[in-house]
Amino acid sequence: MALKAVSSIFTNSTNPAALTSTKHHHQIQNIGISRRDFINVGLSVMPLVLSPPPPPSIAREVEVGSFLPPSPTDPNFVLFKATSKDTPALRAGNVQPYTFILPPTWKQLRIANILSGNYCQPKCAEPWVEVKFEDEKQGKVQVVASPLIRLTNKPNATIEDIGTPEKVIASLGPFVTGNTLDPDELLETSIEKRGDLTYYKYVLETPYALTGSHNLAKATAKGNTVVLCVVSANDKQWTSSQKTLQAILDSFEV
Repeated sequence: MALKAVSSIFTNSTNPAALTSTKHHHQIQNIGISRRDFINVGLSVMPLVLSPPPPPSIAREVEVGSFLPPSPTDPNFVLFKATSKDTPALRAGNVQPYTFILPPTWKQLRIANILSGNYCQPKCAEPWVEVKFEDEKQGKVQVVASPLIRLTNKPNATIEDIGTPEKVIASLGPFVTGNTLDPDELLETSIEKRGDLTYYKYVLETPYALTGSHNLAKATAKGNTVVLCVVSANDKQWTSSQKTLQAILDSFEV
């Protein structure tokens, strides 16, 4: 009750200096606390008001070739390896590090706080965007993570435990396209084994997608998270850069 009254004094005062006036002195006395108590309450509230915002993404909107190392498998690409410095989920341990290659001319984009999952870690109920890279002439790639519980009740489930490739993409499709996914937009599915993980791969033709009319996707499950890599392009980008986009997707690994 006393804290509520103190809050009211802060809210109603239009002049900070007025807090020391006789009027406010009587208000403080009337709610049953001393001036020392009032000051102590104010100091206890201040850290809540002045606490700094969460650290921003270290994404740099410059060509990735200027700060990423060359790919050990192809000198025409650079290697991106996500670490705990890159995303809130990696810092929280909800996502395991992942890697993929990129042309050196691509740029890493900043992720809006509401899309990054920063506000809900370590327990997010909905998917979030991990990282995003783009080249205006070639296309874009983003990594989306989804809580495993959203797809299955089995803890530490594999991608096979969740279901068939068709079932998984039906659940995650809107995060590939940016809006909706119709079953007839799925052109091809395949399964790839890498180490102890299984990856589901997809080729989609999505004329109404916000991400682009052509989308390639690759998904796997590890720990408590399903991780989805999406490569997108419009018709013009797809015509000139299809092989590059396929190489990016093929290289994705958790």
